[in-house]
Amino acid sequence: MVMWVCVWGAASSPTTTGIALLKAVHPSMLTERVAVGLMSSVVAPEKAPSNTMGPKEVELILVKEQNGVQVTSTTLVAPTPSQTTASGEDERETWGKKIDFLLSVIGFAVDLANVWRFPYLCYKNGGGAFLVPYMFFMVIAGMPLFYMELALGQYNREGAAGVWKICPLFKGVGFTVILISLYVGFYYNVIISWALFYLFSSFTGDLPWVHCNNSWNSPNCSDWADNSSVNDIYKATPAQEYFDRGVLHIQDSRGINDLGRPRWQLTCCLGVVIVLLYFSLWKGVKTSGKVVWITATMPYVVLTVLLLRGVTLPGAIDGIKAYLSVDFLKLCDAKVWIEAATQICFSLGVGFGVLIAFSSYNKFSNNCYRDAIITTSINSLTSFFSGFVVFSFLGYMSFKHNVALDKVARDGAGLVFVIYPEAIATLPGSSVWAVIFFIMLLTLGIDSAMGGMESVITGLIDEFKCLHKHRELFTLFIVTSTFLISLFCVTNGGMYVFTLLDHYAAGTSILFGVLIEAIGIAWFYGVDRFSDDIEEMIGQRPGLYWRLCWKFVSPCFLLFMVVVSFATFNPPNYGSYEFPQWANTVGWCLAMSSMTMVPLYAIYKLCTLPGKFCNQRLAYAITPEKDHHLVANGEVRQFTLKHWLVV
Repeated sequence: MVMWVCVWGAASSPTTTGIALLKAVHPSMLTERVAVGLMSSVVAPEKAPSNTMGPKEVELILVKEQNGVQVTSTTLVAPTPSQTTASGEDERETWGKKIDFLLSVIGFAVDLANVWRFPYLCYKNGGGAFLVPYMFFMVIAGMPLFYMELALGQYNREGAAGVWKICPLFKGVGFTVILISLYVGFYYNVIISWALFYLFSSFTGDLPWVHCNNSWNSPNCSDWADNSSVNDIYKATPAQEYFDRGVLHIQDSRGINDLGRPRWQLTCCLGVVIVLLYFSLWKGVKTSGKVVWITATMPYVVLTVLLLRGVTLPGAIDGIKAYLSVDFLKLCDAKVWIEAATQICFSLGVGFGVLIAFSSYNKFSNNCYRDAIITTSINSLTSFFSGFVVFSFLGYMSFKHNVALDKVARDGAGLVFVIYPEAIATLPGSSVWAVIFFIMLLTLGIDSAMGGMESVITGLIDEFKCLHKHRELFTLFIVTSTFLISLFCVTNGGMYVFTLLDHYAAGTSILFGVLIEAIGIAWFYGVDRFSDDIEEMIGQRPGLYWRLCWKFVSPCFLLFMVVVSFATFNPPNYGSYEFPQWANTVGWCLAMSSMTMVPLYAIYKLCTLPGKFCNQRLAYAITPEKDHHLVANGEVRQFTLKHWLVV
């Protein structure tokens, strides 16, 4: 006789439950020997995570033979994914080590902008006084938003789109940030390819941006030694002409209407960058987590080496003094505060979906609060530290050529591809210093590019589950598509395409995306429920300060930034070149294509959900998917006043 008994019980005591049930069904069949056999035959499952709440299914098969020998067989049936954990931890890949995650987040947040933008902003906007608005906005907006995204991804354990199962109406913002990360990849990889081109060019005894006797130089080329060239707008230094004419070949293009073919040298460099990105990402965080051990730590080594060299140069101290000089009168200028707020928004990398993607691979109980404090602090300190490196060399350039510091100080690509190479070229052993510097730029760019690509890959794979088994092929498809679009940026007129993408792809649209994200979490999902989620993960509820920032301060800050972004918008230009109207129209279409995902998906969701629009459709759209069963009973938290008032 054979009897099958399927028992549902707590994971800690399936056997006890099974024995009790067998006694109730057929007491004579269960001897003491069988009971002992049952107790010993069950293999204890692995210790479940702290958040494991669901039951385990245990199948007990009792067989009684004719000879009186009773045999038992026990099978522990694996629960469905929905029963594993509330967050799905058992079915999702996690970081190999905690430090892999921290280095990945730091590597993404600390990018080229920390070197080429923050120091110049600090110098231009009152020196040390600029740190006042910078730290103010860091505390009220930067850290809270950074913490919010880490917690959101870690709890829901999905990419930028999938996390919006907490409020389906706002799922469009997930696709917004995925699109923005994809657009940024179209031109950000080109910066890395420029750095690679410079790196290859540095392996020579005589650096190619030192003299005016090269094939690409124009009659306007003039060395800094000729002081008249500094004030002559028609003159250009060898380093400037090397970047514009030797690397970009912009002299062979009349504008964005005349791009020409991709240049094979830059195309090869871009191809190398794409290959590096693919083999860093194709296996997920297990491979990317190892790559960042080099790419995230190398910049700090190089910056330290460059600082030690820079402070020994004549004029370096004057440059550092200019960097730190305090002018509190600058704080009366609204533009200073706006630039500090803008720098915070873009330097931390909030709104690209990268932080959500990275934290979704964390263990459920990881302390994301501590991670947010550590990584945002390191990012700000890196920006400040890099200023000493930059201005030690700018002070040296000012001293060497006997010109005012503001004549050599600039930000953006002009700093790292013109001014810095020119300063390095005057040092003994210049080729070695050039190699070191451009290796730093490569590592700064690669891990940030990896983060952007991971946001796209994780976001789409989590949304379209069929791609899970084909991650390698899907990653190849994404990086190949990025490469093909980026080819427009390595043509003779590629700098015009690059400028257009840089101006429109992630400007106002990223601020808009973070604003909608903050509103969706703090107001519709509820800051109280979000705080409950965090407490479930780390055992500590966020303090009142964080909850007030999420619900009131940060959304107001972001709304202000969106309004200012529209109000102060200026069409892009490259030098004296003004873009035609059709190019600006294309740029705005690019920006709007990501922003319109929010209303379009909301309309789609409201049209496809069951029920009448005025009650059930809206209720389903703003209720977490796991609570949809409550909507049928009329239990909708968002329809109560308490939900909107609680903090």
